[in-house]
Amino acid sequence: MSKFEKLYHYIVVGILFIIFLMPLGVTFLYSISSSWGATLLPDGLSLKWYSDLFSDVRFYKALFNSLIVCVSALVLAITLTFIVVFCANYYFPWLKSVMNLVVIAPFAIPPIVSSVGLLQIYATTIGGTPYILIGSYFCMVLPFIYRSIDNAMSGVNLNELLMSNKMLGGSTIGAIIKLVVPNVKSGILVALFLSFSFLLGEFLFANILVGTRFETLQVYIYNMKEKSGHYTSAMVIAYFAIIFLATLIAGMLSSKKEE
Repeated sequence: MSKFEKLYHYIVVGILFIIFLMPLGVTFLYSISSSWGATLLPDGLSLKWYSDLFSDVRFYKALFNSLIVCVSALVLAITLTFIVVFCANYYFPWLKSVMNLVVIAPFAIPPIVSSVGLLQIYATTIGGTPYILIGSYFCMVLPFIYRSIDNAMSGVNLNELLMSNKMLGGSTIGAIIKLVVPNVKSGILVALFLSFSFLLGEFLFANILVGTRFETLQVYIYNMKEKSGHYTSAMVIAYFAIIFLATLIAGMLSSKKEE
């Protein structure tokens, strides 16, 4: 590749990078402006909106609710999926073809359709509680977690690994904990953080199934949008920072896995 071609690629990537970051940059500038009316630039800069946001107990409660639901769904999904993937790779190879069909289901059914169906079925039992949201999130992240763990475990020779463990007098459970889990740990962590960033931004299920009865971060942002444009911008930037941090960690873990 010539120097001109490299320069051309750098310019194109730089322009695209600026275009993608421009909306976020303007949102951040608006969030730290005291007022911004008819002028091209803000009338003044202020951290008042961030101060109001981080002093709002309702914000922390919504963030805590989101973390509880997301972490619970992810722990449940990773635990059950790991067991299924291990059984499919070691005991029942035919189960992989069944799981390949099962994990397609969340993509085949539109969220608005499944949320209405869930409301009709569980309205009198767990409707409006975090439990119905945890179950919905479990189904949403199942395809991502299954593929990630299955790909990681496919690179491990389970038969030789467990056979060697048995020859040395070890138990199957001990081999899973000490040998299998460390080999697929990077895949699990990547799936965990990517799914977390995805779930934290989920709005439709949270709004329809629980709403303000168990207010999550996205529902909070939606409900507070009428307060002030500056305040809303501060919420969006704070939310983006959380998502960016989770995605950055996932990227670092993915790079470490490739090394």
